Amino acid sequence: MKERLVVIPTYNEIENIEAIIRKVFSLAEPFDILIVDDGSPDGTARRVRDLQEEFPPNGPVQRLHLLERRGKLGLGTAYIDGFKWALSRGYQYLFEMDADFSHNPDDLIRLYHACADEGPQRADVAVGSRYIKGVNVVNWPMGRVLMSYFAGVYVRFVTGMSIMDPTAGFVCYRREVLEVILHNPIKFVGYAFQIEMKFTCWKYGFRITEVPIIFTDRTKGVSKMSSKIFKEAVFGVLQMKISSFFRHYIPRREAAVRAEEPVDAV
Repeated sequence: MKERLVVIPTYNEIENIEAIIRKVFSLAEPFDILIVDDGSPDGTARRVRDLQEEFPPNGPVQRLHLLERRGKLGLGTAYIDGFKWALSRGYQYLFEMDADFSHNPDDLIRLYHACADEGPQRADVAVGSRYIKGVNVVNWPMGRVLMSYFAGVYVRFVTGMSIMDPTAGFVCYRREVLEVILHNPIKFVGYAFQIEMKFTCWKYGFRITEVPIIFTDRTKGVSKMSSKIFKEAVFGVLQMKISSFFRHYIPRREAAVRAEEPVDAV
């Protein structure tokens, strides 16, 4: 069974891509990787294709996959395309992670066990949280830390969610969750995408847990954050909340039955 897939969107990550792939493949538990590249002019996709010759090291089953898209189509659509690709191929646990080591690949194992281990605390969605135990951010200027932290306060106030890090981009989803929520369009493509995904999961009644992580800002490459992306999040949260008043979120069990219909593959 294909169990765990890490979806990593990239645009001009040639300085990080090989190192992040090798690190994920060195973990004590196996994870496959899907790189979703938006036509990086720096050769990121070409380097991934070279590495595909090296992995798998011990058999015919490919562990490193590449989905190439034409141009910058947005973080949200990259993840949606990656999730649909993975669901059509039978993966059971799907992960979001950045390519720049701001998310520590070692924490993939902790996110996985939060969703996979049997018991009353098993989660449907596990969020790698910067703020569940204080403020665990390294190498960010104070202004950006404050902006990120109070963005979470704002999201909690508007939406009613209790998630301490609703903008987090380090997440594990059980397959069943994505089968349900991807049957409805996810509207946002930038920073607000992460909020919308968690809000939709919450509205459907899926269990969301936060796993404390330490977030370390990139040391190589260029951040994709911009004022436009931040504004989308600020105004998008209000739009999302208002729209939710006119949308029927069917009960989780009924949603799971409907989710047996396959999501369109990429």
